[in-house]
Amino acid sequence: MIGRIPVLDVRPLVECGNRPAKAVVGQPVPITATVFREGHEAVGANVVLRDPAGRAGPWTPMSELAPGTDRWGAEVVPEAEGRWSYLVEAWSDPITTWRQHAQIKVPAGIDTELVLAEGAALHERAALGVPEPADRSVVLAAADALRETTGPVAARVATAFTPEVAAVLARHPLRELVSPSRPLPLQVERRRALFGSWYELFPRSEGAVVKEGEPPVSGTLRTAARRLDAVAAMGFDVVYLPPVHPIGDTHRKGPDNTLSASEHDVGSPWAVGSAAGGHDALHPDLGTMADFDHFVARARESGMEVALDFALQCSPDHPWVKEHPEWFRKRPDGSIAHAENPPKKYQDIYPLCFDDDPTAADGILRETLRVLRLWMDHGVRIFRVDNPHTKPVAFWEQVIADINRTDPDVLFLAEAFTRPAMLHTLARIGFQQSYTYFTWRNTKQELTEYLTELTGEAAAYLRPNFFVNTPDILHAYLQHGDRPAFEIRAVLAATLSPTWGMYAGFELCENTPVRPGSEEYLSSEKYQLRPRDWATADREGRSITGLITTLNRLRRRHPALQQLRDLHFHHADNDNVLVYSKHTNRPRPDVVLVVINLDPHHTHEATVSLDMSRLASGLSAAQLSGDESFPVRDELTGETYHWGRNNYVRLTPGGESPAAAHILTLRPSSPTGGSPTHDRQ
Repeated sequence: MIGRIPVLDVRPLVECGNRPAKAVVGQPVPITATVFREGHEAVGANVVLRDPAGRAGPWTPMSELAPGTDRWGAEVVPEAEGRWSYLVEAWSDPITTWRQHAQIKVPAGIDTELVLAEGAALHERAALGVPEPADRSVVLAAADALRETTGPVAARVATAFTPEVAAVLARHPLRELVSPSRPLPLQVERRRALFGSWYELFPRSEGAVVKEGEPPVSGTLRTAARRLDAVAAMGFDVVYLPPVHPIGDTHRKGPDNTLSASEHDVGSPWAVGSAAGGHDALHPDLGTMADFDHFVARARESGMEVALDFALQCSPDHPWVKEHPEWFRKRPDGSIAHAENPPKKYQDIYPLCFDDDPTAADGILRETLRVLRLWMDHGVRIFRVDNPHTKPVAFWEQVIADINRTDPDVLFLAEAFTRPAMLHTLARIGFQQSYTYFTWRNTKQELTEYLTELTGEAAAYLRPNFFVNTPDILHAYLQHGDRPAFEIRAVLAATLSPTWGMYAGFELCENTPVRPGSEEYLSSEKYQLRPRDWATADREGRSITGLITTLNRLRRRHPALQQLRDLHFHHADNDNVLVYSKHTNRPRPDVVLVVINLDPHHTHEATVSLDMSRLASGLSAAQLSGDESFPVRDELTGETYHWGRNNYVRLTPGGESPAAAHILTLRPSSPTGGSPTHDRQ
């Protein structure tokens, strides 16, 4: 039902308010609403934010986003985890209405004394709501001056328009006909839910010994822990492990997904379960639970968290197959159906079935919660969920709600390379992060359209994790673009999304597919051990570790890169050159401007035309008002340029500037004068 002052279309709004919008501690949350009333009287609006205990904080005033649109907005900042709520209050603003009338009537000599008397009465009423005596006296002094009949009219009116009076009434406005919207939920989570850099590695490959003619020797969690310092030195926050459980023998996959595994082939970690145990066990080759605890502790000492893959599926040898046959789908011949994603077949994996037996769903839910809590007890607070779109949405909603009810810091990443409806729904029902289609967005138009979607209404509930590659996905762009392609994609992922990730080997620019037209790696680490000589690669200059380290350092240094919203695309007159900026005012004004050549094969030139109004938070008003230039620092080269509204760039893949890109930070300072200096590349 509409209130006395209509408050409509309050956003963020997720599923008509039936599900919460998402935020993280300390992150500004934009609240908007349409507010208006009949006639010509002025209106005001504010946001009321309530903490998980139901306590209302100081309300936040809203302002009209664009004159005449009736669309109002403000930012609120929740400072603790939990389920918050917010609502918008609209109200009639009689003092603003009086000011508008006074500015017209008094100069024209229309009802002058009556107008001043009305103003005096309104200021006296407003003073009753001002708690501080000093502030109250400022408002009362304006009322007294308006009632004074001996002084000049202009001077009497002027006392009500002083900055001091305006400031007090901005904090304590006279509100009439207050009309609240309905409360809407806001789920506030820890900062890692929004911001972080992920690194995926296979523990069995770190420290592995592979010699021709000899059985391969698996690496262990202890040998893998030796790699953690190098991963942390690159600036990563999360080290993500594929499944670490026993692997089945039946239909075990051989190298490159072949169907005939030899005696010494290690199989796919996603074929979970053997006689050695299931999801609650550790693969014997990796070590013991004490070794897992050591790995988690070493990661924590290095400033990182451990994320663990949760692949809710079984090999034919998993204990669940014998203990709970009702959890699997039977074929007419009595055999259990293996997993398929045509044309791909996964003969080594049995998917779970939630529907054929009425007891299955409850049993799977109880066992899932038990397994997750077991690994939580061993220090895991982040789970990357494999193929969540192949299980019922309602199941995941129950799982996440149950875990987060007692452990709100536990985060779930949905590996949902699936249809948009499922991807978005999984985000709405509780997954704190989501894989996206970023891997397949490579052109200027594709990136602009997709990032506009992700940073718009979807940002209220979907937090993207931009992985540049995965063990399953080696995009053609990387296969054919060589080192420049890897550099370009790293810059894009690290600066477009507050969370990004890479699978080990990306820094070595590994790009050989198993066959032309395939996105699978040759000699895929999913099916065999892949020890890498990291030191030699760095020494020979075959690694882009330096660029990755720089990107993660910039992400930690610049608040603009730690948030999803406030992304703006600027114009460049070349379809191969993408230009965008990110900005924030919290905890300080920060603007980052990225100019990047998307073509890994050719040099491109362009004129970049900046939308100066979107850079305002990092520049002075004088710099924005004309054609003055302003200093920018290229964080990839250390050079300083002077840019203005229009700027020439020349970007060469594999050139002196890594990734054929500029990552520019704006330097607020006095204008230098003169015309913008051309890019010197």
